Amino acid sequence: MKESFRRRLKRGDPLIGTLVTLASLETAEIMAEAGFDWLFVDMEHSTLDPPQVQAILQCVGERVDCVLRVPLNDEIWIKKALDAGAAGILVPQVNSIEDARRAVRYSKYPLQGSRSVGMGRAHGYGAKSQAYLDQANNNIAVIIQAENIETVKNIEAIITVEGIDAVLIGPYDLSASMGLMGQVDNLEVQAAIESIRQICQAHGMPLGIFATKVERAKAYLQQGYNLIACSGDTLMLAQAAVEIANELNLVSKDTKKR
Repeated sequence: MKESFRRRLKRGDPLIGTLVTLASLETAEIMAEAGFDWLFVDMEHSTLDPPQVQAILQCVGERVDCVLRVPLNDEIWIKKALDAGAAGILVPQVNSIEDARRAVRYSKYPLQGSRSVGMGRAHGYGAKSQAYLDQANNNIAVIIQAENIETVKNIEAIITVEGIDAVLIGPYDLSASMGLMGQVDNLEVQAAIESIRQICQAHGMPLGIFATKVERAKAYLQQGYNLIACSGDTLMLAQAAVEIANELNLVSKDTKKR
């Protein structure tokens, strides 16, 4: 039997992933075949809706684990994400211990939480319901996002909440919450990130972060981060398109001069 994403995460295995934001099954399939450990399927900053997300999960199948970022810390959104068959959820803007408790409560079946029972894709549409119910609380990863200065202030209390499996830092929103929009290399922003890193690692809490470039992702791995989200489908496409166009335009201009 395939080992659960949650088990690998909690063990501290390095897990490398990338963002999926396009409603393109071909793109999702390319990402699934690329060799990533997980896919970060984003419902917060994309136009993906629940049917499109489920289609992506069906397309990807067992090739790679998918973690869904829900738009907000809400019972209905979390329920829809998990019923679709996600290996885990990523909950944005968890800024307090109350936010963390809410995320866990909505993600776990009783008695650990209050998740209600459906008959969706995760349950084999009813055919495998009991087997799923028996294992869901143990297998589903609950990851919270640290992306606000309030989270930094409260991180030590937040990670004491039973059922939180990992923290993923969002450097860009964190910088914005500090009045330093996009300045992720600013010393104050870096100090806030370092504070989260030290506290999480001191308490044995798996820690992740988003990086736009491979070089930065490598540095994070060396610092002990084990859940990396590097780049994404649109960013990869945009960068490759610009690189090809620029290189060929230079050749074209050089040819005209001759």
